[in-house]
Amino acid sequence: MAAGTINKVILIGNLGDDVKMHYFDDKNSVGRFPIATSESYTNKQTGEKVTNTDWHNIVVRNKLAEICEKYLSKGDKVYVEGKLKNRQWEQDGVKRYSTEVLVSEMTMLSSKKNSESNTMAAQQNTPKPIAQEEENDDLPF
Repeated sequence: MAAGTINKVILIGNLGDDVKMHYFDDKNSVGRFPIATSESYTNKQTGEKVTNTDWHNIVVRNKLAEICEKYLSKGDKVYVEGKLKNRQWEQDGVKRYSTEVLVSEMTMLSSKKNSESNTMAAQQNTPKPIAQEEENDDLPF
């Protein structure tokens, strides 16, 4: 790493698709999935709520990729930490570019696998906090 530079990304978002895995002959693997982050604001002239969504290409490797494939699915909320990596290649004579987030740490914030047990616990206790309900309403898909 060059002195005085840093390449670090932290995102909290929702999976836009299931994890797509690719396995190599040498037992290594790569998983890829998109996550969406959204920002909302109120348009001062019209008073309507506007939501802007950005999509991020996530890349996980080996053991972390296998964990993501096993436990994450479309719609789940996840925290990822890693670094940006720019790639370029040529396809049909056209240069293509992609920016990916190479993830070194991942934390599941919600998943379908545990949502049923969370729902049961929430029904038995007091009503869910308003913030959690608002969060679910903002899903971009």
